Amino acid sequence: MSRLKALVVASALAGLSAACAPTIGSNGFQAIDKKPADIVAGTDTKETVLAQLGSPSTTSTFEPDQVWYYISQTTERYTYNRPTISRRTVTEITFNEADGKVAAVRTLGLEDGQEIAMNDRETPTRGRSLSVLEQLLGNVGRGQLPRTDEDVPGQRRPD
Repeated sequence: MSRLKALVVASALAGLSAACAPTIGSNGFQAIDKKPADIVAGTDTKETVLAQLGSPSTTSTFEPDQVWYYISQTTERYTYNRPTISRRTVTEITFNEADGKVAAVRTLGLEDGQEIAMNDRETPTRGRSLSVLEQLLGNVGRGQLPRTDEDVPGQRRPD
């Protein structure tokens, strides 16, 4: 009997320790053959960057042909918690406008980002705000149901 208890306790401890392991997710650009750090400024062109890394995650809003971004991030999620970002990499590749060669390669990490506080104010709408009870009982007493077939002509089918 004690061997069965020891087996149950061991399996319970194994299950509890597995619950402490995070679920890891990788999103965005995944380097397969070449890494963005392998791009050499002054020698590589747009064509070679496309051949080595593929299409960029996004381009610059104001200079879409001159600045390309390759973005990736890793998240960790513990059992019932929200996912947290453990690693983020943004590689910025800037091209010369004249000859299309790589001018600079810059890699930014999670520590280079800035936290932006969202504005939680709401624009008020016109009219009166109704409570839940007013919404549920608002139509009680308005109007009347038809009493006979003559009250509402054409609404009912004669059977």
